[in-house]
Formats: sequence, C-alpha cells, structure tokens
Amino acid sequence: MTLAVDHFADRLRAAPQSRLQRGAAAEALGLARELARRAQLLESPGSEPRVMPDVGMFAAADQVTVAAHDLALVLRSEGELAAALALVAEAQQRAAV
Repeated sequence: MTLAVDHFADRLRAAPQSRLQRGAAAEALGLARELARRAQLLESPGSEPRVMPDVGMFAAADQVTVAAHDLALVLRSEGELAAALALVAEAQQRAAV
C-alpha cells in the first residue's frame, strides 16, 4: 500500500497549484478522510470516528500519506488492503495527477 500512496502523494506535491485548486487537493483530502475513518473504525469499533481537518491544499499529500500509513498498521486482511488500494487508485484517477 505504501508504494501506491507514496506515488499519489508525490504526484500531488509535484502538481501545479492550478491543478490542486481544480480539485486534486479536494480529492486527496476526501481520500485521507476515508482512510482515516477506516483506520479509526478498525482501531476503536463502536467509537465515532473523528474527521480529518482541512488544513489547506498544500498539506493534502501529507494527509493522505499519514492516513494511509495509519490504516496500513491496522489492516487485518488482504481484502481490506485491496479495498484501500482501490480507493487510492480511484482517487488518483479522479485527481488527474
């Protein structure tokens, strides 16, 4: 999972500001929030997940990286990993980076 996420994050960091403003950063934040939500649900079932804050378009790549690494630590099955990788691939395609 790390390679796919790191590739997406690197592409976001290299993207021009205009691309980030046109939706790539919002797509990355949405992915980071979903990955963080999944990690929290696995770590603390029954607890309400906290929402990752929007700290700006230039931090979106780092937020994706942190959320993905947190999720990778708590994944329990190949199916969960495959689902997370699919989310990353879909987000990268929508972000067009």
